[in-house]
Amino acid sequence: MFRTFSAGLIIRVLALVGAIFASCYTFLFSFNYLVAVAFLLLISLQTYNLYFYVDGTNRKLIRFLESVRWSDFSIGFAADNKLGYSFRVLNQQFNEVLDAFRQARAEREANLQYLNAVVHHVSVGLLAFDTEGNVELVNNAALKLLGIYRLRTLSDLQKTHPELVDLVQKLRSQNNGLYQTPSEQQLSVYATVIRLRGKTIKLVSLQNIQSELQQKELEAWQNLTRVLRHEIMNSITPITSLIATMQDIVTYDLDVNSNNSEAVGDLKEALRTIENRSVGLLNFVNAYRNFTNIPKPDLAEMQVRELVGSIVQLMQTDAKNAGVNLSFEIQPADLSVLADNEQIEMVLINLIKNAVEALSGKEEAFIQIRGYKDENQQVSIDITDNGPGIIPEALEKIFIPFYTTKKTGSGIGLSLSRQIMQMHGGLLKVASEVNEGTTFTLKFNS
Repeated sequence: MFRTFSAGLIIRVLALVGAIFASCYTFLFSFNYLVAVAFLLLISLQTYNLYFYVDGTNRKLIRFLESVRWSDFSIGFAADNKLGYSFRVLNQQFNEVLDAFRQARAEREANLQYLNAVVHHVSVGLLAFDTEGNVELVNNAALKLLGIYRLRTLSDLQKTHPELVDLVQKLRSQNNGLYQTPSEQQLSVYATVIRLRGKTIKLVSLQNIQSELQQKELEAWQNLTRVLRHEIMNSITPITSLIATMQDIVTYDLDVNSNNSEAVGDLKEALRTIENRSVGLLNFVNAYRNFTNIPKPDLAEMQVRELVGSIVQLMQTDAKNAGVNLSFEIQPADLSVLADNEQIEMVLINLIKNAVEALSGKEEAFIQIRGYKDENQQVSIDITDNGPGIIPEALEKIFIPFYTTKKTGSGIGLSLSRQIMQMHGGLLKVASEVNEGTTFTLKFNS
């Protein structure tokens, strides 16, 4: 019973009152001042003990509020449960509130970790910074798109992406723009402004739309090619048929009854020329049929070393006859890719054939094929030659259908190759320096 708060309080009050009476009696009646002073010291100690005993609730409340303020939810309240029902209820309420705070913090941290994982997992680059240019958030996709490994302030981009810095600072909320990286990637930049903890934060998204732009361009050329094929075929086919009829008339009617054999001969020659040109035009148009009718890739995992090795073996004779050293290197040796074997072979053969033709007459000519994983862990295949290179004006047009720098070319090979790579979800890129050489790069997403 004496362990309860009420009993302890009564005992301390009675002891204090007894000490006061004893001190007064000693001082007034026995005149023993030394004993009276001793009783006064005892009264002081009892008063302090009573204050400390009663003030325990306040100290408990202070401890609770401090734990909430500093988010320290590891403490518990149960040491004075035996002091009475009110203390047990108070401790229970304190512990339940702290448990609620602890659970809320755990849920908040879990949600924050989940959101952080989502932000770093998405392929869209995200960048958030305040009015002073301090970066509040940047995900892995943004770092990869910008070719950097960390970003603390916008000023860190001044050396490599000064135009992007100007663009994101000028963009207003809900506005977007376009930015081309030094590696010629087209980025869509979208900005929105939010208020967070009393600070103005601009959130910017960066998305690589290079493949989308190329896909739209490819679709436009395909549509144009279909229209041209349709119109040309509709016009040439009856002409070809009419020429055959006219040749029969000349052979079986005019040639037999005519006295002017020279005129008939000229007419036959003219009809043969028209026929040859018509057939040539039909063949030219049919050559673009593949450009608009590529089958969907039959994807399967294949070893890059086996793929490249078989193509090098196939093209080695032509390369030697042209005086070109053809070699390849694959690192790591077990490098694999998910692709359509026949279609990728077609791309490699076309690129190697173009390189051999470009190296015609050059001394110490070589073509080096290299397979590897780039900094983004994408499987890449480079076809590099030390030929005359491609002039900048032509470099911008070589993937356009019908465009060619060769006298006998159809202008369809590189366009077809890029389309195949796009259907694989990858890219076909080119880099060239005049009199230095050219590198075509196949990039696979898988």
